[in-house]
Parts: sequence; C-alpha cells; structure tokens
Amino acid sequence: MRDLLEHPDFLDLALPRRERTKVNLMSAPAAIGEVSYRDTSELEAECALVAGAPFAETFMTAASPGIVAAAMENRHYPTREEYVRAVAAALRTEYQAIVERGLLLQIDAPDLALERHTLFADRPLAEFLAWVELVVDAINGALDGIDLERVRLHVCWGNYEGPHTHDVAFDDIQPLVYEARVGALVISMANARHAHEYRCFERRPLPDGMALVAGVIDTTSNYVEHPEVVADRLARVAAAVGDPRRVMAGTDCGFDTSAGIGDVAPSLVWEKLRALRAGADLASERLL
Repeated sequence: MRDLLEHPDFLDLALPRRERTKVNLMSAPAAIGEVSYRDTSELEAECALVAGAPFAETFMTAASPGIVAAAMENRHYPTREEYVRAVAAALRTEYQAIVERGLLLQIDAPDLALERHTLFADRPLAEFLAWVELVVDAINGALDGIDLERVRLHVCWGNYEGPHTHDVAFDDIQPLVYEARVGALVISMANARHAHEYRCFERRPLPDGMALVAGVIDTTSNYVEHPEVVADRLARVAAAVGDPRRVMAGTDCGFDTSAGIGDVAPSLVWEKLRALRAGADLASERLL
C-alpha cells in the first residue's frame, strides 16, 4: 500500500504484531491456465457452518472477481479484462450456490476502492475508474438471474490500521458502484478517514430499491464505540439517505481481514458488536 510505503516509521511500530502471523499475502498463486470452479466441497462445508444460525438473516461472503484478479497474477489471458471476466464466470457457481442455500450473498469487493493505492497507485485516476467499471460489469454478469434482494456488495479501502492518506474518495467511485445490480451496499463509514462521506448520499441519493449497510464500528481499533456514538452515526447516515428504513447498522469490515491477521482482540470484538446492537436499538427508537 502506497500510504504504508511513505511511512516506514509506522511499519516499524506495526512489525512486532505482524511477525506473530503466519499468513503471507504476497505469495498468492497465479493463473497459468483457464479459470474454472472445479469443486464445490469447500463451499458446501463453509455454508454448512452457518446452517441453522439463530439470526433474522445470515449472510455468506464471497470474493469479487476484481479482488481475485488483483491478488493473483494473470499469466494466461491476453488481457486483464478477459481475466476478470473469466474469474467472474467461475465465481458465478459460488454466488448461485450461496443464494440457493437461503443465505444472503455478500460480495466482498475491496478492489473497488483499495486498488487505487495498490495496483493503480502510479496510474491516472481515469484508469482506476475504468477498472471499477469493468469489475462492476463483471459482477453484474455473474449475478444474472439471481434475485438482487439476496445480494449485497461490500466496498472498502483495505481493512488495515494505517494512515490511508492515498485512499480514493468515495465520491469518485460512487456513481460506478451504484451500477451494481445488488440490493444493498456495505460501506466503511466509521473509520477516521471516511466518516465524513455520509454526505455523499445527500449529493447522490441511493438508487431506488437499494439499501445501505453503514459501517458504524471501526474494525481496526480496540477502542469500543459507545452506543450513543453508534446511534449518532446512524442518525447522520439516515438523514443523508432520507429514509431510516433503508439503513442498516454494520461494521466497517470483518475483524480478521484475512485468516490469522486481525487488529482487534477477540474479547473486544464481542464488546464492539454489543455496542453495535445497543446503538442500533437507540437509533431505531429515535428514528422509526
């Protein structure tokens, strides 16, 4: 990430924690042949983990074609676009299977914001926006025939503690994200870099039929939000959207951005989730 490269003193502070992990995100496999979805056994096992969960609705996450293509080098397809569309066609198997099991499908697409300061760090903004347009179109193709009410799209700038000084503005990507044929957007809005961007929904209202899952809990800090802070954040978002019934409280991202890499102590994750629920209850009492 370009912001981390510019601040090596921050990396020196963070390094001891990183040394405790065994995950190497820089050694992902590459595509050396046609992309296909060969075996659904791992997918079925993952879905089985949440079967019968005691929630009003349960969602299962799946990767966007863009984050796969950005993380795993293309050594087979003539163009990046062909690679992204091939990955999307393969992921359609996963998307359909999740919905068919009665789960909400959450497509995790950090690439729609994160890649501005990684893959496209040294490229013009227009090239990055063309990437966003390509990935959203590929996602729409993979979702063809799937009820959009059963799908939501998560967009973030990378779930890591850091300065985030090179994050793309949500205002730049908002029109393109709105083109996604999904029932809801899940947007990071609690962290210190993007908390102000609820105003974007005043300037560009949500498309008809689309809801917003607003991140009101920071997933990279061990500070536990007060329920009143959560309620205040939800009230601001609801006012910007114009209808509190189209807003749901959420976290900025997952608490482990990748397996084995997390910034928040497990006991504090539960404290934060309790604060999320309490704050959402307060906001509901005041707004509905």
